[in-house]
Amino acid sequence: MKSRASVIATAIAVSSLTLTLNAIGAPASHVPATHIQGDVTYITGGVGQTEADAIKHVAKYYPLELEFLLKAKPKDEYLSDVRVRIKDVHDKMVLNVTADGPFLLAKMPAGKYTVSAERNGQVERRQIEIAAKEHRRVVFEWQS
Repeated sequence: MKSRASVIATAIAVSSLTLTLNAIGAPASHVPATHIQGDVTYITGGVGQTEADAIKHVAKYYPLELEFLLKAKPKDEYLSDVRVRIKDVHDKMVLNVTADGPFLLAKMPAGKYTVSAERNGQVERRQIEIAAKEHRRVVFEWQS
């Protein structure tokens, strides 16, 4: 027969494991669907706290993370429906999509790119470099 301390320790261990698995698995289960365009695999979304948390949870697995914000008072607001175009150094379009939410994560080959994000006719551009096995986060902000 197990001692009372052993039973309690086992119950605590099982509870901790369950909480850990829920913390790891729950956000990932709300990650939006993966899409492929040419050599780029991407996800876009982040509408609602659960989906935003899920995307933030998996972002480290994508070389490129884009975030779209509207500078506003009293706090910044997330944006969706942002047109994203990514071109390589040869001016070849490698991704041309409209973001379904404030985040876009992309797996793409290492290299130099021009990223354009357009909202209501206002275009923001960034020159970026994606290095092998690195994560790059780029935030696009528009004024209200």
